[in-house]
Amino acid sequence: MILSDRMDSAFGKLSETIRAAGRSGRALRLRGGGTKDFYGQALEGEVLDTRGHRGIVAYEPSELVITARCGTGLAEIEAAMRERGQMLAFEPPRFGADATFGGMVAAGISGPRRQAAGALRDFVLGVKIMDGRGDVLSFGGQVMKNVAGYDVSRLMAGSLGTLAIILEASLKALPLPMAETTLELELPEDKAIEALNKWGGRPLPISASAWTGGGVRVRLSGANAAVAAAREKIGGEVVDPAQSERFWTGIREQTDPFFRNDAPLWRISVASAAPPLKLPGEPLIEWGGALRWLCSQADARTVREAAKRAGGHATLFRGGDKSVGVFQPLSPALMKIHRELKREFDPQGIFNRGRMYPDF
Repeated sequence: MILSDRMDSAFGKLSETIRAAGRSGRALRLRGGGTKDFYGQALEGEVLDTRGHRGIVAYEPSELVITARCGTGLAEIEAAMRERGQMLAFEPPRFGADATFGGMVAAGISGPRRQAAGALRDFVLGVKIMDGRGDVLSFGGQVMKNVAGYDVSRLMAGSLGTLAIILEASLKALPLPMAETTLELELPEDKAIEALNKWGGRPLPISASAWTGGGVRVRLSGANAAVAAAREKIGGEVVDPAQSERFWTGIREQTDPFFRNDAPLWRISVASAAPPLKLPGEPLIEWGGALRWLCSQADARTVREAAKRAGGHATLFRGGDKSVGVFQPLSPALMKIHRELKREFDPQGIFNRGRMYPDF
């Protein structure tokens, strides 16, 4: 009862802050640990720090669900899950020790294991949010006018705080794999893409892959027998476990030498079988060929046209001139949907103005 009273009091103060901002038209910048401040367009408004609203609300390993408040440290969440032999299977990057659970959901970024497990939004089961009116809403349980038909819980994933404050979220958990092995093979880019797609079409326990600099590494995860059998089918050299752990952490957290580049970093999503994009700069390929990182000084139009020809789109992930637009420009129909959602959740437009697109 005391905890409930405290939460009611905290919600009341937060709600009044939001309502006051709405009345005055004052922009609010929703922020957790700030480890993803680099991501997106403008950082505008008075900082509203979410880290005071923290703690694991419920975690029952037998149910494979964890619920936590937005300000809870992501490291704390993952440590608690690891103690029970479980994980966030989409392998979210932290990009710093201060990363929070709410920031993870709002950013919507998945790591190397995404190619096998799915994206962050696939694991979101429910959310409790506070909208731009200062109202607390839980999904899915409460239906909002004009948003029926949307999976609101998953809509929050990747919204970058432009729609609402994510007060709490419930996510699916999965067991840690019994065994893991990383293999390394020397292959040029085009042959690596062919091989990754060939392996991806077979029942092999591939949980991650990365090609760069003429070599491809493939991580196998699962039962001992399945990992051993896949190792024989794929071939290559077995990477030392400690080195393997450092490598995949480097890919996940972007501390690998590839990312230590002064050039702008592009994140290009294409069909996995798309041939090499032949753009100037240094590429790194993940997710079985579906994610192409590119460190390049090429202009935005060149990069985005190449992505479009390959059936995908490009995001200016780090660095560069953000005036070209960080995210892929939206078609008029999609922009209309975005504006309608923004208007429904945040009618005064106070949350994270300009973080995704300059128009809202």
